[in-house]
Amino acid sequence: MKTLKLTGLLLIIMLFALAGCGSAQDDDGDADEGGSDSGGGDEASGEEVRVTIGTGGTSGTYYPLGVAMAQQIFADAEGVSQARAVSTGASVTNAQEMASGDYQLALIQNDIAYYAVNGETLADFEESTVDNMAGMTSLYPEDIQIVTTADSDINSLEDLEGKNVAVGDQGSGAEANAKQILEAGGITYDDLTAEFMGFGDASQGLQNGTIDAAFITAGAPTSAIQELGASKDVKVLSISEEVINNLTSEYSYYTERTIPAETYADYGQEGDIQTVAVMAILVVDSELPEDAVYNMTKAMFENREELESAHDRGADITLETATEGMSIDLHPGAAKYYEEEGISVE
Repeated sequence: MKTLKLTGLLLIIMLFALAGCGSAQDDDGDADEGGSDSGGGDEASGEEVRVTIGTGGTSGTYYPLGVAMAQQIFADAEGVSQARAVSTGASVTNAQEMASGDYQLALIQNDIAYYAVNGETLADFEESTVDNMAGMTSLYPEDIQIVTTADSDINSLEDLEGKNVAVGDQGSGAEANAKQILEAGGITYDDLTAEFMGFGDASQGLQNGTIDAAFITAGAPTSAIQELGASKDVKVLSISEEVINNLTSEYSYYTERTIPAETYADYGQEGDIQTVAVMAILVVDSELPEDAVYNMTKAMFENREELESAHDRGADITLETATEGMSIDLHPGAAKYYEEEGISVE
Protein backbone atom coordinates (compact mmCIF):
# COMPACT_ATOMS: atom_id res chain seq x y z
CA MET A 1 0.00 0.00 0.00
CA LYS A 2 2.83 2.39 0.90
CA THR A 3 4.45 1.59 -2.45
CA LEU A 4 1.24 2.46 -4.33
CA LYS A 5 0.87 5.78 -2.47
CA LEU A 6 4.49 6.67 -3.17
CA THR A 7 4.09 5.81 -6.85
CA GLY A 8 0.93 7.95 -7.08
CA LEU A 9 2.68 10.88 -5.45
CA LEU A 10 5.57 10.64 -7.88
CA LEU A 11 3.15 10.58 -10.83
CA ILE A 12 1.45 13.77 -9.60
CA ILE A 13 4.80 15.52 -9.23
CA MET A 14 5.82 14.48 -12.75
CA LEU A 15 2.53 15.73 -14.20
CA PHE A 16 3.00 19.16 -12.62
CA ALA A 17 6.58 19.32 -13.91
CA LEU A 18 5.46 18.44 -17.44
CA ALA A 19 2.68 21.02 -17.33
CA GLY A 20 5.20 23.68 -16.31
CA CYS A 21 7.50 22.78 -19.20
CA GLY A 22 4.60 22.85 -21.65
CA SER A 23 3.58 26.32 -20.48
CA ALA A 24 7.12 27.66 -20.95
CA GLN A 25 7.26 26.26 -24.47
CA ASP A 26 3.92 27.84 -25.35
CA ASP A 27 5.07 31.24 -24.10
CA ASP A 28 8.25 31.06 -26.15
CA GLY A 29 6.32 29.94 -29.20
CA ASP A 30 3.94 32.90 -29.00
CA ALA A 31 6.87 35.33 -28.77
CA ASP A 32 8.56 33.82 -31.81
CA GLU A 33 5.38 33.83 -33.85
CA GLY A 34 4.61 37.47 -33.20
CA GLY A 35 8.21 38.71 -33.11
CA SER A 36 8.95 38.77 -36.81
CA ASP A 37 5.95 41.01 -37.41
CA SER A 38 5.56 43.13 -34.32
CA GLY A 39 9.17 43.06 -33.08
CA GLY A 40 10.15 44.85 -29.92
CA GLY A 41 10.92 43.18 -26.63
CA ASP A 42 10.37 43.35 -22.89
CA GLU A 43 12.96 45.79 -21.61
CA ALA A 44 12.25 44.89 -18.00
CA SER A 45 13.01 41.19 -18.55
CA GLY A 46 16.01 41.83 -20.83
CA GLU A 47 14.43 39.89 -23.68
CA GLU A 48 16.20 40.31 -27.00
CA VAL A 49 14.34 42.26 -29.68
CA ARG A 50 13.29 41.17 -33.14
CA VAL A 51 13.34 43.90 -35.77
CA THR A 52 11.83 44.30 -39.21
CA ILE A 53 13.33 47.02 -41.41
CA GLY A 54 11.12 48.80 -43.93
CA THR A 55 13.13 49.61 -47.05
CA GLY A 56 11.81 50.45 -50.54
CA GLY A 57 11.40 48.95 -53.97
CA THR A 58 13.99 46.44 -55.16
CA SER A 59 15.09 48.84 -57.93
CA GLY A 60 15.95 51.64 -55.50
CA THR A 61 18.74 52.25 -52.98
CA TYR A 62 16.91 51.57 -49.71
CA TYR A 63 16.43 47.86 -50.40
CA PRO A 64 20.06 46.70 -50.86
CA LEU A 65 21.22 48.84 -47.94
CA GLY A 66 18.39 47.61 -45.71
CA VAL A 67 19.12 43.98 -46.56
CA ALA A 68 22.80 44.49 -45.70
CA MET A 69 21.86 46.13 -42.40
CA ALA A 70 19.56 43.27 -41.46
CA GLN A 71 21.63 40.31 -42.61
CA GLN A 72 25.22 41.44 -42.12
CA ILE A 73 24.99 43.89 -39.23
CA PHE A 74 21.92 43.99 -36.98
CA ALA A 75 21.34 40.22 -36.88
CA ASP A 76 24.63 39.91 -34.97
CA ALA A 77 24.19 42.96 -32.74
CA GLU A 78 23.95 42.36 -29.02
CA GLY A 79 20.35 42.42 -27.83
CA VAL A 80 18.91 41.54 -31.25
CA SER A 81 17.65 37.99 -31.78
CA GLN A 82 16.36 38.43 -35.32
CA ALA A 83 16.57 41.08 -38.05
CA ARG A 84 14.99 41.07 -41.48
CA ALA A 85 14.42 43.61 -44.25
CA VAL A 86 11.29 43.84 -46.40
CA SER A 87 10.64 45.55 -49.72
CA THR A 88 8.05 48.32 -49.36
CA GLY A 89 6.55 51.40 -50.99
CA ALA A 90 9.33 53.39 -49.24
CA SER A 91 9.11 56.51 -47.08
CA VAL A 92 5.39 57.13 -46.51
CA THR A 93 4.54 53.44 -46.26
CA ASN A 94 7.42 52.90 -43.86
CA ALA A 95 6.26 55.69 -41.57
CA GLN A 96 2.70 54.37 -41.52
CA GLU A 97 3.81 50.79 -40.86
CA MET A 98 6.07 51.96 -38.05
CA ALA A 99 3.11 53.74 -36.48
CA SER A 100 1.16 50.47 -36.56
CA GLY A 101 4.06 48.54 -35.04
CA ASP A 102 4.89 46.40 -38.07
CA TYR A 103 8.37 47.87 -38.61
CA GLN A 104 10.88 48.69 -35.89
CA LEU A 105 13.36 50.40 -38.22
CA ALA A 106 12.93 52.07 -41.58
CA LEU A 107 14.81 53.98 -44.23
CA ILE A 108 12.98 57.19 -44.97
CA GLN A 109 13.45 60.67 -46.41
CA ASN A 110 14.13 63.35 -43.81
CA ASP A 111 11.28 65.52 -45.13
CA ILE A 112 8.74 62.69 -44.84
CA ALA A 113 9.98 61.84 -41.34
CA TYR A 114 9.41 65.46 -40.31
CA TYR A 115 5.89 65.45 -41.75
CA ALA A 116 5.09 62.17 -40.03
CA VAL A 117 6.23 63.22 -36.57
CA ASN A 118 4.68 66.68 -36.77
CA GLY A 119 1.41 65.70 -38.47
CA GLU A 120 1.95 67.95 -41.48
CA THR A 121 -0.61 67.92 -44.27
CA LEU A 122 1.73 66.61 -46.95
CA ALA A 123 1.90 62.84 -47.43
CA ASP A 124 -1.42 62.13 -45.66
CA PHE A 125 -0.12 62.66 -42.12
CA GLU A 126 -2.47 65.49 -41.14
CA GLU A 127 -4.87 63.18 -39.31
CA SER A 128 -2.35 60.53 -38.29
CA THR A 129 0.77 61.76 -36.51
CA VAL A 130 3.42 59.06 -36.06
CA ASP A 131 4.30 59.38 -32.38
CA ASN A 132 6.67 56.41 -31.98
CA MET A 133 9.38 57.44 -34.47
CA ALA A 134 12.87 58.52 -33.44
CA GLY A 135 16.04 59.12 -35.41
CA MET A 136 18.92 56.65 -35.51
CA THR A 137 21.30 58.05 -38.13
CA SER A 138 21.53 60.14 -41.27
CA LEU A 139 22.61 58.08 -44.27
CA TYR A 140 23.25 59.85 -47.59
CA PRO A 141 21.80 62.52 -49.91
CA GLU A 142 18.90 61.30 -52.06
CA ASP A 143 19.11 62.91 -55.46
CA ILE A 144 15.94 63.88 -57.31
CA GLN A 145 16.55 62.54 -60.82
CA ILE A 146 14.25 63.35 -63.75
CA VAL A 147 15.05 60.71 -66.33
CA THR A 148 13.99 60.25 -69.93
CA THR A 149 15.53 58.57 -72.96
CA ALA A 150 18.38 60.16 -74.91
CA ASP A 151 16.28 60.40 -78.09
CA SER A 152 13.45 62.24 -76.29
CA ASP A 153 12.58 65.86 -77.09
CA ILE A 154 12.39 66.55 -73.34
CA ASN A 155 15.35 68.68 -72.30
CA SER A 156 14.03 70.71 -69.36
CA LEU A 157 11.39 70.71 -66.65
CA GLU A 158 9.15 72.89 -68.83
CA ASP A 159 9.20 70.23 -71.56
CA LEU A 160 7.27 67.85 -69.29
CA GLU A 161 4.06 69.73 -70.03
CA GLY A 162 1.68 67.56 -72.05
CA LYS A 163 3.74 64.41 -71.40
CA ASN A 164 3.09 61.15 -69.55
CA VAL A 165 5.26 61.46 -66.46
CA ALA A 166 5.85 58.87 -63.71
CA VAL A 167 5.85 60.77 -60.41
CA GLY A 168 6.36 57.88 -57.97
CA ASP A 169 3.89 55.77 -56.05
CA GLN A 170 0.87 57.79 -54.93
CA GLY A 171 1.53 59.37 -51.55
CA SER A 172 5.21 58.39 -51.59
CA GLY A 173 8.14 60.62 -50.74
CA ALA A 174 9.16 60.59 -54.40
CA GLU A 175 5.73 61.87 -55.39
CA ALA A 176 5.94 64.64 -52.79
CA ASN A 177 9.27 65.71 -54.30
CA ALA A 178 7.94 65.56 -57.86
CA LYS A 179 4.92 67.70 -56.99
CA GLN A 180 7.01 70.31 -55.17
CA ILE A 181 9.59 70.55 -57.96
CA LEU A 182 6.94 70.88 -60.64
CA GLU A 183 5.21 73.62 -58.65
CA ALA A 184 8.54 75.43 -58.19
CA GLY A 185 8.68 75.51 -61.99
CA GLY A 186 5.09 76.73 -62.35
CA ILE A 187 3.74 73.32 -63.43
CA THR A 188 0.89 71.31 -61.90
CA TYR A 189 -0.49 67.84 -62.52
CA ASP A 190 -3.13 69.48 -64.71
CA ASP A 191 -0.36 70.36 -67.19
CA LEU A 192 0.69 66.75 -67.74
CA THR A 193 -0.51 63.18 -67.27
CA ALA A 194 0.79 62.01 -63.90
CA GLU A 195 1.43 58.26 -63.71
CA PHE A 196 1.70 56.88 -60.18
CA MET A 197 4.26 54.08 -60.21
CA GLY A 198 7.43 52.91 -58.50
CA PHE A 199 10.93 53.17 -59.92
CA GLY A 200 11.01 49.70 -61.45
CA ASP A 201 7.70 50.15 -63.26
CA ALA A 202 8.78 53.61 -64.41
CA SER A 203 11.95 52.18 -65.91
CA GLN A 204 9.90 49.56 -67.73
CA GLY A 205 7.47 52.22 -68.96
CA LEU A 206 10.32 54.26 -70.41
CA GLN A 207 11.66 51.18 -72.14
CA ASN A 208 8.36 50.34 -73.82
CA GLY A 209 7.36 53.95 -74.51
CA THR A 210 4.23 54.12 -72.34
CA ILE A 211 5.67 57.03 -70.35
CA ASP A 212 7.91 59.90 -71.44
CA ALA A 213 9.81 60.74 -68.27
CA ALA A 214 10.06 59.74 -64.61
CA PHE A 215 10.90 61.34 -61.28
CA ILE A 216 13.17 59.15 -59.17
CA THR A 217 14.31 60.06 -55.66
CA ALA A 218 17.24 57.83 -54.74
CA GLY A 219 20.96 57.85 -54.26
CA ALA A 220 22.79 57.97 -57.59
CA PRO A 221 23.61 55.71 -59.31
CA THR A 222 20.12 54.22 -59.15
CA SER A 223 19.55 50.70 -60.45
CA ALA A 224 16.26 51.65 -62.13
CA ILE A 225 18.16 54.12 -64.35
CA GLN A 226 20.96 51.64 -64.95
CA GLU A 227 18.40 49.00 -65.96
CA LEU A 228 16.88 51.45 -68.44
CA GLY A 229 20.34 52.36 -69.73
CA ALA A 230 21.07 48.72 -70.46
CA SER A 231 18.52 48.83 -73.31
CA LYS A 232 18.25 52.55 -74.16
CA ASP A 233 20.56 55.51 -73.69
CA VAL A 234 19.33 57.77 -70.91
CA LYS A 235 19.10 61.50 -70.33
CA VAL A 236 18.85 62.84 -66.78
CA LEU A 237 17.61 66.44 -66.79
CA SER A 238 19.18 69.33 -64.95
CA ILE A 239 16.94 71.66 -62.95
CA SER A 240 17.40 75.38 -63.59
CA GLU A 241 18.95 77.63 -60.97
CA GLU A 242 15.70 79.60 -60.78
CA VAL A 243 13.64 76.52 -59.95
CA ILE A 244 16.24 75.37 -57.42
CA ASN A 245 16.15 78.77 -55.71
CA ASN A 246 12.35 78.72 -55.62
CA LEU A 247 12.41 75.26 -54.11
CA THR A 248 15.11 75.74 -51.49
CA SER A 249 13.63 79.04 -50.30
CA GLU A 250 10.27 77.32 -49.73
CA TYR A 251 11.51 74.02 -48.27
CA SER A 252 14.56 74.06 -45.99
CA TYR A 253 15.29 70.33 -46.29
CA TYR A 254 16.29 70.52 -49.97
CA THR A 255 19.95 71.06 -50.84
CA GLU A 256 21.50 71.79 -54.22
CA ARG A 257 23.43 68.85 -55.71
CA THR A 258 25.53 68.07 -58.76
CA ILE A 259 25.60 64.50 -60.06
CA PRO A 260 28.81 64.03 -62.09
CA ALA A 261 28.33 63.05 -65.73
CA GLU A 262 30.39 59.88 -65.24
CA THR A 263 27.73 58.49 -62.89
CA TYR A 264 25.66 57.46 -65.93
CA ALA A 265 28.20 58.00 -68.71
CA ASP A 266 28.12 54.29 -69.57
CA TYR A 267 24.37 54.63 -70.15
CA GLY A 268 24.46 57.57 -72.55
CA GLN A 269 24.37 60.53 -70.14
CA GLU A 270 26.13 63.65 -71.37
CA GLY A 271 27.17 66.39 -68.96
CA ASP A 272 26.82 66.93 -65.21
CA ILE A 273 23.32 66.94 -63.72
CA GLN A 274 22.28 69.93 -61.63
CA THR A 275 19.53 68.96 -59.21
CA VAL A 276 18.43 68.95 -55.58
CA ALA A 277 18.46 66.31 -52.87
CA VAL A 278 16.84 65.39 -49.59
CA MET A 279 18.58 63.26 -46.96
CA ALA A 280 17.93 59.57 -46.44
CA ILE A 281 17.80 58.72 -42.75
CA LEU A 282 17.34 55.59 -40.67
CA VAL A 283 14.56 55.83 -38.10
CA VAL A 284 13.68 53.53 -35.24
CA ASP A 285 10.68 52.79 -33.05
CA SER A 286 11.12 55.06 -30.02
CA GLU A 287 9.81 52.26 -27.80
CA LEU A 288 12.76 49.95 -28.51
CA PRO A 289 15.12 49.54 -25.51
CA GLU A 290 17.96 52.02 -25.28
CA ASP A 291 20.61 49.30 -25.08
CA ALA A 292 19.36 47.56 -28.23
CA VAL A 293 19.42 50.78 -30.27
CA TYR A 294 22.83 51.71 -28.86
CA ASN A 295 24.20 48.31 -29.89
CA MET A 296 22.67 48.48 -33.39
CA THR A 297 24.05 51.98 -33.95
CA LYS A 298 27.49 50.90 -32.77
CA ALA A 299 27.40 47.75 -34.92
CA MET A 300 26.46 49.73 -38.03
CA PHE A 301 29.41 52.11 -37.82
CA GLU A 302 31.83 49.34 -36.89
CA ASN A 303 30.74 47.35 -39.96
CA ARG A 304 30.42 50.09 -42.58
CA GLU A 305 32.22 47.98 -45.17
CA GLU A 306 29.09 45.81 -45.44
CA LEU A 307 27.09 48.87 -46.51
CA GLU A 308 29.76 49.96 -48.98
CA SER A 309 29.65 46.50 -50.55
CA ALA A 310 25.84 46.61 -50.82
CA HIS A 311 25.61 49.92 -52.71
CA ASP A 312 27.84 52.83 -53.75
CA ARG A 313 25.91 55.13 -51.42
CA GLY A 314 27.08 53.06 -48.47
CA ALA A 315 30.37 54.97 -48.70
CA ASP A 316 28.46 58.16 -47.80
CA ILE A 317 27.35 56.73 -44.43
CA THR A 318 29.91 58.05 -41.96
CA LEU A 319 30.02 58.75 -38.25
CA GLU A 320 31.04 62.35 -38.98
CA THR A 321 27.77 63.00 -40.86
CA ALA A 322 25.54 60.80 -38.67
CA THR A 323 23.42 63.69 -37.40
CA GLU A 324 23.49 65.98 -40.47
CA GLY A 325 20.02 66.53 -41.88
CA MET A 326 18.35 64.66 -39.02
CA SER A 327 14.87 66.17 -38.99
CA ILE A 328 13.46 64.43 -35.86
CA ASP A 329 14.69 63.76 -32.32
CA LEU A 330 17.28 61.03 -31.90
CA HIS A 331 16.53 57.83 -29.99
CA PRO A 332 18.37 57.95 -26.61
CA GLY A 333 20.32 54.81 -27.53
CA ALA A 334 21.69 56.39 -30.72
CA ALA A 335 22.37 59.69 -28.95
CA LYS A 336 24.34 57.86 -26.25
CA TYR A 337 26.60 56.26 -28.84
CA TYR A 338 27.22 59.54 -30.67
CA GLU A 339 28.03 61.37 -27.45
CA GLU A 340 30.59 58.68 -26.56
CA GLU A 341 32.14 59.16 -30.02
CA GLY A 342 32.25 62.94 -29.67
CA ILE A 343 29.52 63.62 -32.24
CA SER A 344 27.17 66.53 -31.53
CA VAL A 345 23.55 65.54 -30.94
CA GLU A 346 22.19 69.09 -30.66
